[in-house]
Amino acid sequence: MSVSAKYLRLPHAPNCDCSVCWSRIATAKPAPYPSTPCDQCRPASCELVDGRWQVTPRFTCAKHEPNARPPKYWHVIHDSGKPTPYVPIREPFELEP
Repeated sequence: MSVSAKYLRLPHAPNCDCSVCWSRIATAKPAPYPSTPCDQCRPASCELVDGRWQVTPRFTCAKHEPNARPPKYWHVIHDSGKPTPYVPIREPFELEP
């Protein structure tokens, strides 16, 4: 048995704050937004009926449908107009004083 296999089987301390223990605690908590927010909404599903797959698409009611517009904190800081295309200069030049 390798050293890493022995290490992986060691129990963690009760107050351990490593990433493994944190992930275990975080995934045990319920999701802040469940997959089915209300009675009208339903997740997509797929089931085998008479040897054929029956797919039911998801349905989200108008109340829980995501907004088409970005959140309010998205805004333009400075609009300098149309972008200027980059045109490379093929011949050397000198700056005039």
